[in-house]
Order: sequence, then structure tokens, then C-alpha cells
Amino acid sequence: MGFSQEYRFQGIEEILVSGPIVPAGPSARRPYCNNGPVTRASLDKQPHEVASMFDDVAERYDLTNDVLSLGQDRRWRKEVAKAVDARPAQKVLDLAAGTGTSSLPFARTGAYVVPCDFSQGMLQVGKERQPWLPYTAGDATRLPFRDDTFDAVTISFGLRNVQDTDAALREMHRVTRPGGRIVICEFSHPTWAPFRTVYTEYLMRALPPVARAVSSNPDAYVYLAESIRAWPDQPALAQRLGKAGWSRVAWRNLSGGIVALHRGFKN
Repeated sequence: MGFSQEYRFQGIEEILVSGPIVPAGPSARRPYCNNGPVTRASLDKQPHEVASMFDDVAERYDLTNDVLSLGQDRRWRKEVAKAVDARPAQKVLDLAAGTGTSSLPFARTGAYVVPCDFSQGMLQVGKERQPWLPYTAGDATRLPFRDDTFDAVTISFGLRNVQDTDAALREMHRVTRPGGRIVICEFSHPTWAPFRTVYTEYLMRALPPVARAVSSNPDAYVYLAESIRAWPDQPALAQRLGKAGWSRVAWRNLSGGIVALHRGFKN
């Protein structure tokens, strides 16, 4: 697919308050934090730990996710694209975009999508693969964008890694235009109790050995399993969206509740 120069540079500076566009090329890569290597984050989700952990898995992140989810992540991302329902010329903020794989379906609709992440390693890998996307470094709790900018804000498998979930939901509300929407795709809690037990066993016993075989940092996926278990269930997350100012909040379960899509609107 081809993208014009007009798309590549269309107005990103106009919507930024602060925060750099990520430069392309291997020489531009640099670690996000300077506190030494972190192979896995802890559940208090210190930002420098989480960023460093994702920097370390960036090169094989998409492949590892595909293997660990048994290919289901591709189906989940298609459902996200349907829920966001991006239209030509709309502005879409894709938070925790990582390498930008999640941003591509929005770009194909003709929307102007901004992939944003706070892992410089992930963004640089993405910039090498899709240099025409305006990758932007940013923290979900202090977004570098102006108020009322985006028609849609979405975050897939990233909200769980933010230290202050409620602050992030409020920030996403701030940068969304009135009438705009939020779509969150996140691991959740299977609704059928027997399956929930089997799934929990997979997370804690099967996932780490599989990760050791395919990931550059298998310890990061131990954190993944722990963070999924600690994450609030579907009604609890919906309630937090409402408290952050979002209206008409609803959710839909995917794969029996392994993943849930939450959507809300800004009045």
C-alpha cells in the first residue's frame, strides 16, 4: 500500500504540546531509561521498569504475541478496528502502539493515526518497519497532545501496564473531541468458571516456558501473567471509565472473556 508525503507529515506538530516524533533509523535508537537493564517489571508498574522491559522485547514482540496467543491476537485486533470504526480524515490516537502493528488497520481506512508509546525501543523498531507513521513518544498519564484533538483514542493490551490507570483514562478523555470515543482492548477474566481455572493454569505454568522458547526476554512474560491475574474484571473497568468522565460505557467479551473490549464516548 502506498502513502503520500502529505499523509506522512500531516500536521503532527499542530496537535503536539510536547514530546518528540521518533526519528527513523537504527542510529536513532536509544534506551528509554538510564537506570540499568530491567528484564521484568514488578506489579507496582514503575514507568522506567515497564519501558525498559518493553525495550528489551521489542525486536520479537509481535512474533511472541502471535505464538503465545495461538494466533488469536490477530482476531482481537480486527475486532478493535471494527469497534473504533475509523473514517477517512479522522484523527485516531493509538496508545501503547509499540511497533505500530495495531495502527495499520486505522491507516488503511484513510484515518490519520498517531502511534504513541513510552518505550523508545518499541517505537524505533516500528519506525524502521513503517517509517511513514508519525511515531510519538509519550506517557499515557501525561499525554503530549492538545485538548479535544482526536476523534477516537484506543489502547490495546497496554492500559494494564500503566501505573495510574485512572489518570490515563482521564488523559484519554482530555485529548478526545466531544462526541469522540475510546476503545480499550485488554486481557480480562473468562466468564465460565471451569475455563477460568484452566486459563489461569496456562498463564502461570505454560506461558513462561513457551516464552522462553520464542522471546528475547522470557521474564517479561512472567510479569505479563501476573499483571493479567491482578487486573480488574469487566464491570470494574467499566466503572472506572465512568468515573473518568466517559459516558455510554459498554463492553464485549472476546474468546470467552480472555479479552474484553470496552467502549465509551465523550459528551
